[in-house]
Amino acid sequence: MEPHLPSELAGPAGRYLVLLDRWNRTHALTALPPGQRREELLVDAAALLPFLAGLPAGARVVDLGTGMGSPAVVLALARPDLEVIGVDASMKKLAFLRQVAMELPIPNLKALHGRLETLPPLEADWGTAKALGPLASLVGWWARHGRKGSPFFALKGADWVEERVPQGWTAQAHPYRLPTRGDRMVIELRQSPARDPK
Repeated sequence: MEPHLPSELAGPAGRYLVLLDRWNRTHALTALPPGQRREELLVDAAALLPFLAGLPAGARVVDLGTGMGSPAVVLALARPDLEVIGVDASMKKLAFLRQVAMELPIPNLKALHGRLETLPPLEADWGTAKALGPLASLVGWWARHGRKGSPFFALKGADWVEERVPQGWTAQAHPYRLPTRGDRMVIELRQSPARDPK
């Protein structure tokens, strides 16, 4: 599967890249060369869009370690009926994300500053993270911030198989390929159903 950014998002996605370029000159938000940003920050995030399909309007989506808003920006643009929260410990990157939400505009996109270990539980219905940490760390954070039984989708490289799936969780890999940056995976993490005592 090769993810595609929906055509209706082309305009705001382009404005996002222009804004990132402007901010990056003075705030050094990313080392990604401009020619790689669309694919790495936007097209890559589009791999998650099919997994939003079952979410009802008003559901809370959380992007842990959102950085400059990838994948939060694409998720919020694609589903304006959802509440999308980008969480990060970097004030500088969240200032950029707030500017994105204001200028594009994306009224359903929120930026939240804090450390995942100490923030009050976010009670999210759906979660994601890109290049944030190993599976064990991700499920630990998600156990704190996700509603019971809610799924988590980690954007990973093909080498994710070297990671151990934490006990009590199942991991299903959904492979996709970026045009120039190669094979990637959406790892769908869910808590294993509780077993009835015999």
